[in-house]
Amino acid sequence: MPPIVHGFDPPERFVAGTVGEPGARTFFLQARDGARVVSVALEKQQVAALAERVDELLDEVMNEARTTAVIPAVAPVGLADEDPLDLPIAEEFRAGTMTLSWDPQAERVVIEVFPVGEELVGLADADDVEEILLDETEPTEVFVVRIDAGHARAFVQRAERVLGAGRPDCPFCGHPIDPDGHLCVRANGFKRRPEQE
Repeated sequence: MPPIVHGFDPPERFVAGTVGEPGARTFFLQARDGARVVSVALEKQQVAALAERVDELLDEVMNEARTTAVIPAVAPVGLADEDPLDLPIAEEFRAGTMTLSWDPQAERVVIEVFPVGEELVGLADADDVEEILLDETEPTEVFVVRIDAGHARAFVQRAERVLGAGRPDCPFCGHPIDPDGHLCVRANGFKRRPEQE
């Protein structure tokens, strides 16, 4: 059975956002096209990795000699998105594997997100890789977003802002500091409060 494809080419809006208070936030990727909204939950580290890789991909494409596309070095001013996530937020699935590529014909960044648990596993030990790819790696659904370079830079800018809006990190141990402080392993177990940093 073919997978359910939540495709946006291009979306009216594609952002990373959160629900909840720092320390208890749930992260989402959300795409909207008209009344259709798809939200995929993911981990904070996945948002950080995706934003970093999108930025690196655009830098690589920009510096490639064969590139004819206009790739902005930073997010264009008019594309900044500061609005909250669209409501209601209905989690389609939790993100596992994500793929990222550049489509030179359409001059778009292509992001594919697959549900957790549907990663390609066991390929290194397989005798017949093609058979496993056909039989066992067909995802049940996939979230596919295709965006131009300007919107991709704007996505990265917003993702960095969302990531930075969480709890501050302890300068000694690097762990997040809750509003009531935390036990810092580098300070011999003394409780440190945000105002002590």
